[in-house]
Amino acid sequence: MPDTGTNDMTEILQTPLHDLHVELGAKMTPFAGYDMPLQYEGIMAEHNHTRQSAGLFDVSHMGQAHYTGDEAALEKLITADLAALKPGEQKYTLLLNDEGGIRDDLMVSRPFGEDGLYIVVNAATKAADFAHMASNTAGVGELRIIEDRALIALQGPAAADVFGALLPAAAEMVFMQCGVFDLEGVELYVSRSGYTGEDGYEISIPAANAEAVARKILGDDRAKPIGLGARDSLRLEAGLCLYGHDMDENRTPVEATLMWAIAKPRRERLDFPGAARVMQMFADKPARKRIGFTMSGAPAREGAEIVKDGKTIGVVTSGGFGPTIGGPVGMAYVDLEYAVADTEFEILLRGKARPAKVTKMPFVEHRFYRG
Repeated sequence: MPDTGTNDMTEILQTPLHDLHVELGAKMTPFAGYDMPLQYEGIMAEHNHTRQSAGLFDVSHMGQAHYTGDEAALEKLITADLAALKPGEQKYTLLLNDEGGIRDDLMVSRPFGEDGLYIVVNAATKAADFAHMASNTAGVGELRIIEDRALIALQGPAAADVFGALLPAAAEMVFMQCGVFDLEGVELYVSRSGYTGEDGYEISIPAANAEAVARKILGDDRAKPIGLGARDSLRLEAGLCLYGHDMDENRTPVEATLMWAIAKPRRERLDFPGAARVMQMFADKPARKRIGFTMSGAPAREGAEIVKDGKTIGVVTSGGFGPTIGGPVGMAYVDLEYAVADTEFEILLRGKARPAKVTKMPFVEHRFYRG
């Protein structure tokens, strides 16, 4: 899943892998209140290495929690069907407000060998998310925030070979499966997932063992450390939303084209937050919709105005250079009538109109391993 945040915290925190990042020569930057690696060798080189081999990301700034108790109380806050979540399965889901706006996107899983649910949320929203979950399940469930574990993501076509050499059972997993495993006496929570569009794993590790496990992975020449810069360009090429940019509390799953994240039984029961408004908008069609676009020249950045025939029709929410496709890509919200593949429009960059067109996402084909 994505990692997003603001830098409004006065205290800059460090992840359990901070010293390793510095040792490896990372350029560090404040992100979501943490001192995080932006890049090591360069964003483009790291992006391409992940697409071609295996990249290791530190995402320990994201929020981890364990929930036990009445799952129906937690289910009322999100869009997944927890009753259908089998042991060893993970789901991408949305935390919605009462109007159907997206408070956050998150992962919820039921790992083999573990009671209850394991939850991972975005860095910038984790305090609010966990407070919201705790208050709405008080008395019937227990949310335990996990603060003593690191979280890393190993992504790329060689990820299964690299990690499977250390933990053979991981190579047998398929996309969105999860479990609790032992690696030389260290307890790992592992899911075969990630937010780059590539095959790979997200691995939760006790903080005290995080550096040792990361070094084991990086001991394989196919794996290199990758910073947040390439993580963003990879997720953008994969057409994956960044919370706080491509979705937020002012956008519903309909507008964000994330209706697939609302389980069919939840739609039928109308028992998720803001269900009446969301399903009415789904039936009537939204005024604006999230789309992908491509263009030539310099990339468009967040906030750039989109125009057609002199009329403002939308706004860019994410944009950057896509190394894999060799050109600028981005996401935007545009008026519904223009949200059709190959529709041409212009994006205003520094007062100059630049041609662009709606392009089907993902820009780069997903390569999740489904068996």
